[in-house]
Amino acid sequence: MEYYEWILAFHVMSFMSWMAMLFYQPRLYVYHTENIDNKDFVKVIKIQEDKLFNFIGVPAFWATFLSGLAMIYLNPDLFKSGVWLYVKLVAVVFLIAYHYSLNHFRKQLLKDKCTKNGKFFRFYNEVPTLLMIVIVIMVVIKPF
Repeated sequence: MEYYEWILAFHVMSFMSWMAMLFYQPRLYVYHTENIDNKDFVKVIKIQEDKLFNFIGVPAFWATFLSGLAMIYLNPDLFKSGVWLYVKLVAVVFLIAYHYSLNHFRKQLLKDKCTKNGKFFRFYNEVPTLLMIVIVIMVVIKPF
């Protein structure tokens, strides 16, 4: 438990970085799909999509995931602290699925094979916000 608070701080910072990617990546997809006829612009957007996902999103995801596991390992009594942790973990599973779905769309867009439009990605961009709200409420308020 000596390092628990340091790991918690690292977990929160990692989560913030991961969420930054999850919030911005679909916005790049909006720009990409709505400017598909502008090849030079799309070329730049593809580079941004790749760098944001692979150089910010993936490391931040793994840092969040591994620090979360470390906290559970160091404090297994968290599972006895109420339903809030289970609700949070379910929301995290959905967030992980969302993360991988962004990679799926990124690969489709890279190959110019994506059939989704800007309107879809504008809506899809709201998913991490809703999940983040659930996660933060569960961690801070612990309503159950």
